[in-house]
Amino acid sequence: MRRDVWITGIGLVSSLGEGLDAHWHALAESDPKPVIDTIATPPFPIHPLVKLELDKQIPRRADQRQMEAWQRIGTYAAGLALSDAEVAGKPEILGHTHAVIAADGGERDIAADGAILESLREEENVGPQLNKRLASDLRPTLFLAQLPNLLAGNVSIVHNVTGSSRTFMGEELGAVSAVEVAWRRISAGQGDIFLVGGAGLAGRKDTSLGYSLGGTMWASEFLPIWQRAVRGGGAVMGSVGAFLVLEAPEHATARGRKPYARLASVRSDMNGRKEGEIRATVLRQFKEIVPDGPPVDVLSAATGVGQPTREEHEALARLIAERRVGTVRAIGSMMGRGVSATFPAIAGLAALAIQRGAFFRPFEADEIETPPPATSGRILVTSVGMSSGEGMGLITAVN
Repeated sequence: MRRDVWITGIGLVSSLGEGLDAHWHALAESDPKPVIDTIATPPFPIHPLVKLELDKQIPRRADQRQMEAWQRIGTYAAGLALSDAEVAGKPEILGHTHAVIAADGGERDIAADGAILESLREEENVGPQLNKRLASDLRPTLFLAQLPNLLAGNVSIVHNVTGSSRTFMGEELGAVSAVEVAWRRISAGQGDIFLVGGAGLAGRKDTSLGYSLGGTMWASEFLPIWQRAVRGGGAVMGSVGAFLVLEAPEHATARGRKPYARLASVRSDMNGRKEGEIRATVLRQFKEIVPDGPPVDVLSAATGVGQPTREEHEALARLIAERRVGTVRAIGSMMGRGVSATFPAIAGLAALAIQRGAFFRPFEADEIETPPPATSGRILVTSVGMSSGEGMGLITAVN
């Protein structure tokens, strides 16, 4: 059994605004200009989240208070997607809506961490003192791999999504896997409607420290993705919440809902990241999921980190030379690295572009970001993770 998969709802928040019209205006109708904050986590620029009126999608203040910021972002975006798909507040549909959610680890207590480290400066016997402070100072917490479940739980409680629930953790690849699982289950007849997405929060000092120690953060004046990659490379984080409602055509048609586009295929992979392996993986995945026909446009989730971004650029430039790809846009130049939220975000933006019959304006002056040609009704979304994981999906018009 193989069924089509439709995208029938999109919820999106980022530095560019809230909802689809705000993002379309910022990316397609005006000269694209990123929103940058250089104050929050110096020396690292970030793309900050637009101000949200949380009461619109999380009406109970008690629910808002018990969530960390990244959970509020995700729960809010999930509500937008359900409302957009016209299933919010409909228990007869929400009762069999399945959730597949990708998220990262929870936020550290920076003040407690700092106080503990300060107390150890003059300590000769660090071990016992460290154990004592960890036991007394840190708030009760969960094993980090359980934290995506907290977002899934909040989505279920706030929005009454009570079908099955599955969560993924693992940076960009977790988000690709979440979308792929939902796509495969609908295709195989293992569910009719899924809510899938994730959330990412920029400006967290704990994650900024961790990534910077790994040499993967951009710590200079802001540059767009492709320019950044050839100047040493580095990621600029962005706060993003993105959710999709994926649905079997029969289910959507029965309730009178028209789709934005069709999710035709999704692929995920992981290689050893030796020289040339990323380029080869991108070319192989492209061959697997893009049938012959007119060139596809590409919406890329490239992070700006050196090797992976350069090799993806090389692969896409080759596909342009072979007339398999029309033009490319690197969404990170505008929204930053949203980690678990980026892949559902670009899938949603691709579906929106197909519905509106146009593509986005160039985000920077680069050989592969040419002015958009006439739309082919097919957009490829790519995700080459910062440290691991390669994936892509094909979004097409519904015939």
